[in-house]
Amino acid sequence: MLYLQHGGGEAETGWIRQGHANFILDNLIAAGESKPMIIVMASGYAQRAGSTPPNLAGKPFGSPEVLKAMQEMWNTFDDAVTQVLIPLIDQTFRTIADRDSRAMAGLSMGGMQTYQVALNHLDLFSHIGGFSGAGGMLMFANRELDPKTDFSGVFADPAAFAKRVHVLWLGVGTAEPEGLREGIRRLHRSLEKAGVEHVYVESQGTDHEWQTWRRALKDYAPRLFRN
Repeated sequence: MLYLQHGGGEAETGWIRQGHANFILDNLIAAGESKPMIIVMASGYAQRAGSTPPNLAGKPFGSPEVLKAMQEMWNTFDDAVTQVLIPLIDQTFRTIADRDSRAMAGLSMGGMQTYQVALNHLDLFSHIGGFSGAGGMLMFANRELDPKTDFSGVFADPAAFAKRVHVLWLGVGTAEPEGLREGIRRLHRSLEKAGVEHVYVESQGTDHEWQTWRRALKDYAPRLFRN
């Protein structure tokens, strides 16, 4: 079971209409390179019932107001995935309803959401992928990962983390905006320094675009559910 998230400005249909995830997985499965899996694509624009979206007109991306609104949306999305979506999917389809059979990944905003949701719920997920969006809010902090405190300290014990998380994947296109590219590279270096097992892949010559994320999915999917 793979929960696969879209990016900002996209919708849950993006991975099919633009990302061609169905063709990528069909070809991988036909070639014997990937396990068959159910893919769930949900809207990432979560809003609590009765709440009013903040007015962010004129507020630049990365401003405190925008970051606060993003964090609130992600917190709501976290609850929606873990408390509503996963139970609904497991009740409706013939899933293997355990963490070893559940993965999550996403591009850009969806990658940030993936790292927040999955790393906060290792009781639910054992495969985690961030395509041009690994690290969540840490990407905007302009600092290295603190394995003892960031993400509730899940990286503090690399050996214990490796036993629980079978795949931790992050990647970026080499032509992506410098700030985003360096944020993900910095996370990669921090994980290496902390001794945390992970996969890091750069898509050569591609920007913040679907070709980067198609390549990411093609590399990520064959790694799932092998343990």
